[in-house]
Amino acid sequence: MKFTITLPLNLSEMSIQDLLENKWFVPRKIRHFIRTRKGILVNGEARPFHSLVKAGDTITIMLETSDYPKRAIRLGNASKIDVLYEDEHLIIVNKPYGMKTHPNQPEEQDTLLNHLADYLAPETQPHVVHRLDQDTSGAILFAKNPFVLPILGHLLEQKNIYRRYQALVHGLLTQERTINQKIGRDRHDRQKRRIDNKNGKPAITHVTVAKDIAVKSNQSAIFCQLETGRTHQIRVHLASIGHPLVGDPLYSKHPKGRLMLHAYELNLDHPFTGQSISVRALPGLW
Repeated sequence: MKFTITLPLNLSEMSIQDLLENKWFVPRKIRHFIRTRKGILVNGEARPFHSLVKAGDTITIMLETSDYPKRAIRLGNASKIDVLYEDEHLIIVNKPYGMKTHPNQPEEQDTLLNHLADYLAPETQPHVVHRLDQDTSGAILFAKNPFVLPILGHLLEQKNIYRRYQALVHGLLTQERTINQKIGRDRHDRQKRRIDNKNGKPAITHVTVAKDIAVKSNQSAIFCQLETGRTHQIRVHLASIGHPLVGDPLYSKHPKGRLMLHAYELNLDHPFTGQSISVRALPGLW
């Protein structure tokens, strides 16, 4: 693998070591390989790791295939992939309702990861950055190479990837609210999560009402923005305030039809160029 990256104009001057370790989060083992092979060029010239780089410099990274061995992924059907954005390093696709994000067993091949692997084959493989539940549709981000994967993971952890969902809930919601309740596993049902403010993990969901959307009586169309990404976060949080998602087979007493949750919008700044990327997964729920 070989990548050529022009450092963005807002980058502060730093050493190559600092760039690789603290800006791009390159693992220690890979940094060692790059150093010993002289596998990094700055403006076309090999330089030691203590050398400084600055905005506008062109960085070339040269990696061996053995640095990041390919995984065994069964190829699915590339025609099932709906691309919202794609470049050399990342891809955002529109996941259909009812499709798993990735296989749980090696023999599975009808998941989004399998279909994306077929779409990208043979040049590269997809890497999961975050997940959507099987019954949730919409925008989902994948890394196209393992070099960018830890950077995207860091952006997600630091809440620098903005995700906005459309949802339809039971009951009437009339004003925005923030749900800040920890989430943990349900001890009685391995499929479910529950509010657990003592032992659970922090979870924050911001809810706004889509006031101009016409829905059935005793239902509300809303948008949800995530600050965290816990399993079933939106589903558990909305059920906890008495407004479960329409069609939720786990957290609603009256599930009927599909789960009405759609990852409508995804925004981030590109990890290498700083370019603002914004996509919407249409048509959505309304």
